[in-house]
Amino acid sequence: MAVPYAQASERVSVAAAANLTYVMEPLNAAFEKANPDVVVHSEIGASGSLVSQIENGAPYDIFLSADTEYPRKLIKAGSAQESSFVIFARGRLVLWTTSTGLRMDSVESVLKNEAVRKVAIANPETAPYGRAAMEVLSRMGLSETVKSKIVTGDNITQTAQFVSTGNADIGFVALSLVKSPKLADKGAWLEIPASLYAPIDQAAVLTSRGAASAGALRYIKFLESEDARKVFGAFGYGLPDINPSSATAAGKTAK
Repeated sequence: MAVPYAQASERVSVAAAANLTYVMEPLNAAFEKANPDVVVHSEIGASGSLVSQIENGAPYDIFLSADTEYPRKLIKAGSAQESSFVIFARGRLVLWTTSTGLRMDSVESVLKNEAVRKVAIANPETAPYGRAAMEVLSRMGLSETVKSKIVTGDNITQTAQFVSTGNADIGFVALSLVKSPKLADKGAWLEIPASLYAPIDQAAVLTSRGAASAGALRYIKFLESEDARKVFGAFGYGLPDINPSSATAAGKTAK
């Protein structure tokens, strides 16, 4: 059991991509159970926004990104330690709705459905899942068809909020969000075929500040442990060196 925050010998600050919103609590709990002398505090945001914060001196020890490019950008800028770079999971993209009247027969039929007036995506400028959504539309030849319907969230969590509140009919969101306890019983989803977008490999890195932290180094190593893999697997992530388990084509039926 973790020691009280005030008594911990070390505190580690983690900046985590928004697709990890519901993952961080069980992930940190598993780490703290194995490392009772370390307490972890997490901040959530779009990967690109977190990079800007770190480059401007934000006091984060570790960065968990929704891609591999942002951590590499920090390394190139001298703001992160290259030797600590690790890919910890592969994200999966789904099309999700909470509308009870929308038939989720196929990704293409849903996107072409005239009843769909608003399609939520994360900001492709700062959110890798948003970039993946735009790539899907392009590869399906639907960019122009959907363009006028797009509503953009600051990050993938806000994008999911647009769908859950009915402010968007459908949305491109992370599988990890719809599999979370908070959203698992809401609506219906279709997994986007992996062939329609570049792999969303997610990487972590120690920041320059975190490079001097023994607790932060232990956290980076923990991300490759069996305990961490169990947490990521429970939220539907593919795991390094393991083929992602095949999800069912459709999730729960909208209620």
